[in-house]
Parts: sequence; structure tokens; C-alpha cells
Amino acid sequence: MLKGKQSWIFENKPVIQSTGVSGGPFEGNGNLAKDFDVLHEDLWMGKTSYEQAHRVLLEEAAQTALQKSGRTAEDIQFLLAGDLINQITPSSFAARDLKIPYFGLFGACSTSMEGLALSSFIVNYNGAKNILTGASSHNAAVEKQFRYPTEYGGQKPPTAQWTVTGAGVALLTENDGTYKNTPFTTAATIGKVMDMGLIDPFNMGGAMAPAAADTIQAHFNDLGVDASHYDLIVTGDLGKIGRDSVMALLKEKGIYTDENKFKDCGLLVYKSDQPVQSGGSGAGCSATVLYGHLLNEMKKGTYKRILVVATGALLSPLTVQQGESIPCIAHAVSIEI
Repeated sequence: MLKGKQSWIFENKPVIQSTGVSGGPFEGNGNLAKDFDVLHEDLWMGKTSYEQAHRVLLEEAAQTALQKSGRTAEDIQFLLAGDLINQITPSSFAARDLKIPYFGLFGACSTSMEGLALSSFIVNYNGAKNILTGASSHNAAVEKQFRYPTEYGGQKPPTAQWTVTGAGVALLTENDGTYKNTPFTTAATIGKVMDMGLIDPFNMGGAMAPAAADTIQAHFNDLGVDASHYDLIVTGDLGKIGRDSVMALLKEKGIYTDENKFKDCGLLVYKSDQPVQSGGSGAGCSATVLYGHLLNEMKKGTYKRILVVATGALLSPLTVQQGESIPCIAHAVSIEI
């Protein structure tokens, strides 16, 4: 059901039955290593290119989610997935191997919640019984495309962020009332593309913060709630710069949040002594943190109701080279248990 101007309410409460989370060596040394299902010891993952390794991450996460649920690929009606690589080829090639009817998504680092929102809508209205949805990124593949190959050793400013090597996938299914202590989705708010004129590709957090603030405000307005409605509000990958910026923007809008209940996936995934500048980023950032750590915490009883606001910078190498500013977006999904 449409609620307000840009939100959906999911009356049937689609269930996140199972998840799969894969990661690389840097994530294995990170703050949330125990919440990954599969961790690789090197970035190559037995392949001859980083792009092929990227594909492995999504395939493994999808297979893990299937195994946990006791289902097979034949039980799944649709796969909704995306990444950051040109023409989302890692996701598309993984879909080729999984042989599940496929929607390829591109929302940059907001893809995780774009996929979860759309999947929830489809399941809520009986468009499917079971859907796999997820997002992924690979540090070396993304760096090579958007900035410089890691072998080049280019220096980065403090505002830069570290692309997560990882994939997070969820199996969403219809709620038949039999699932106990299992998270479910209740609402989603679809963001607008916002562009404040920033042109620095090494400051994604600052560029994306206004989109996050706008979507959070829209969510509260549409649903008639405030920040106290949630045990946790978590953004996708704003990092230190973006998180501070969005907190300031929300305050300007008259929206006050408890700083201890407002977190960012890019600040959760790595340890404080890992050299990630402003924090983690990438399409796999919010996907791995949500489908691993945050849902595990919900099952433990740490949180009962959370709002996940995944942010994305909709730029390309070409638009940066042509001096274009950076349009950004954020999508939010409410999850309860």
C-alpha cells in the first residue's frame, strides 16, 4: 500500500528467511568477521581476474542463503541483484550460473535496499513466493574502474573510503505465520535523486549525506513516526564525514536523533586501526553488514525495529572525467522481528 508520497507499507510482512554473507581478507580482519559466512584469504579467490572473483562473492552468498533455508534455486521465482562494475556484469554473470529469473539493479551503494524494497513489494502482493536479493562489491575491481588500480599505490585524502570486498544476499519469502524469531520487512521509502553540486569523487560521504537526510525525513513524514520509533537507524556507507553531515542536516530539519542509535555500516565493518580513511563503502557494505551483523543482533534481541537507509552515488568514471557533479540517492527499509 502506498503511504504518503514515496513510501510503501507491507501489510503481509514478508519474511527474511535466511541470508548469506561472503567477504575478503580485509573484512576477515575487520570488526564484523564473525558475522560473515564465507571469508577468502586473498582477493583473487582462485580466479584470474578481480571481476571474476567479484562474481564468486555473489554466487557464494546466494548459495549460502539457499542452503540455510533448505531451498534450491528451483524454488526461487526471482533474483534481484546489482553491483558497481560497468553493466553490473558480476551480478549478471552470477545470475547466468544460478539460473534464476533475474532483475539487474543499479543504485550504486543503495542497491541493497533498492533490492529489498522491490522484493518486499513483489512478495507482499503475491508476485512471488520466494525471492533472492542482494548486492556486492570487490575492492580491487571497483578501485580499478573508478579510481586507480591498487598496484599503482595512489594516495587518497582523509575523506576517501575503502570499498568493501563482500556480498550480502537475503531470501525473502511470504509470511505464513510459521516463522519464529525471524526478521520481516514492514515498510520502505524510495528516495529521490539529489545533487548538491559536489564534484570530488573522493568525498562520497559528503555527497550522499543530503540524500540520506531527505529520505529519512520523507520516511518519518509518510509514516507519521519519528526517530524514537526505531531502536537503530543505520545508513549505508556515509563514513565519518557523511555521518556527521547527515546528523547536522537532520538537526537543521528539526529531526533529532540519539547519536548512539544512529550508526553507519561503513563505520561498523572495519576496526579503528584499519587504514580505511573515512570508513567503508561499496554496494557490498550495507548488504554484508545488514544481512550478517545487524540481523544476527536482531535475532539475539539487541534490536526489535531498525531502519536501514542505503546510500548511493550515481556517478561513473566518464561523468567524473567530464566534470559533472555527483547525483546521489538513498532508499530506506524498515525491518522488525
